[in-house]
Amino acid sequence: MDRPLRRTTLRDQIKDRIVERILDGTYGPGDRIVESRLATEFGTSQAPVREALRELEAMRFVETSPHRGARVREVTTEELGQIYPVRAALEEVAGREAAVRMSQDQLSALANELAGMRQAAEAQDLHAQLLHDVSFHEIIVEASGNQVLIEVWRSLRVEARTLISVIRADSDLRMIAEMHRPVLQALQSRDPELAGKEMRAHIEFFGSLVARRPDDHD
Repeated sequence: MDRPLRRTTLRDQIKDRIVERILDGTYGPGDRIVESRLATEFGTSQAPVREALRELEAMRFVETSPHRGARVREVTTEELGQIYPVRAALEEVAGREAAVRMSQDQLSALANELAGMRQAAEAQDLHAQLLHDVSFHEIIVEASGNQVLIEVWRSLRVEARTLISVIRADSDLRMIAEMHRPVLQALQSRDPELAGKEMRAHIEFFGSLVARRPDDHD
């Protein structure tokens, strides 16, 4: 069942709704997403729908082609696998830097995101759980204070990759939530080496889950 629309921009509301439908299987790989139909559904012009689809294309959720419109993009395991070594290296650096720079407010925010992940896992709310997951990592990356690292990390479109990866890996949401606990504990201990090690191990383990999942057509 679709969740109520939040008070955000129309583009973001529509984007979130499309992502939810991809997650729950309403839209499958190759399915066409019709601008005019969504505009009618949301009682808006096609402009915010087009903007949402453009952003989802940049996130590599959908692909568009002339005369065919937007379709849900199929992502291969090989493509996903290429992101994890890069992300692991970046987040190892972020963890080391954040361990000595994080404020108490940032540590509290991390604990809140972990609590949110656990609650969402209990409710089996994939979309909410992964939003908390991405926010957890974003707080750490931003706390590193390294602007180059932050920009490169964001360019990886971590939110989209994380969402697609979990679908691919058929992972247990409770397990994913608990995988963040050692990272939080290392940061709370202000140990940069341990925090970097836990961040790398966390990303590499998740990447290994995805790598073991063969493509459906293989």
